[in-house]
Amino acid sequence: MSTPATPEVLFDVVADMHAPELYQPKAIAEGVEHFEDIGPEQIAFYREQGYLVVRQAFNPAEVQDAIDGLVDLIMGKRPDFKHVYFEGKAKEILPTLGPEQRQDAVRKLGMFVEFDARLKALSHHAGMLAALKPLLQGHDAEMFQDMALIKPPRLGREKPWHQDKAYFEYALGTPVVGVWIALDEATIANGCMQLLPGRHKEGPILHFQRRDWQICDNTILGAQSVAVPLKPGGLLFFDGMLPHGTPHNSSPNRRRALQFHYAPVGTTKDAPEERLKHFGSEGKNVTC
Repeated sequence: MSTPATPEVLFDVVADMHAPELYQPKAIAEGVEHFEDIGPEQIAFYREQGYLVVRQAFNPAEVQDAIDGLVDLIMGKRPDFKHVYFEGKAKEILPTLGPEQRQDAVRKLGMFVEFDARLKALSHHAGMLAALKPLLQGHDAEMFQDMALIKPPRLGREKPWHQDKAYFEYALGTPVVGVWIALDEATIANGCMQLLPGRHKEGPILHFQRRDWQICDNTILGAQSVAVPLKPGGLLFFDGMLPHGTPHNSSPNRRRALQFHYAPVGTTKDAPEERLKHFGSEGKNVTC
């Protein structure tokens, strides 16, 4: 029997370690237990604060199916899948890693829903799509991005503070909702999501190419963030303009998560120049 081919080896960039002061949460996000618990009060909270937590969005079987789907893609069971990105710091040691260790060198996967039915089923979960409709101002949801975000033990690096719309070619007035789903327990120590509630209403913030395409560290230092620890199967809805980031994984534990983005069905995109007009091309010559 032939051995499955490994995916094309792609590496994410190596970035400097972030300053610890950038991630000092002052509170823990609250939420509801299930999709069915979302009502007018929760929708109003989302409008005001820019996020909504569903603690038990998916059951253990659904979570395990998603994990199995990711592992199959990482281990090359779909040789035609090419979007596995390894941590840059693992480049030298990757050839020496066995199957289990190889999983813990992955940074992210993308564009995978058409390669695994289990992952596609989660991205089109009926309860989640129903919950998305009022968050999208009454529009049906259309997924336009699928990613798996992985922070390997001790190795998983930061995703600096940013607004997601700084990455997407949608007009500023277009509602965009991010969905972040924990597959492992996400904690403050292993790099759970941190947010700046309410600041989605402030409009675009200049982004700079530093450790990533990000908000300047000086803009974030001293901000009062809220941490979003989640058990496996927990979910975070968040507005595309809400500043958020995740710190380095300093723990011995994995932190695997799925992230999907949704916009109203049929929304057209702008030219990249429109996005950069708002979010800045290297800060519009401003020093960061």
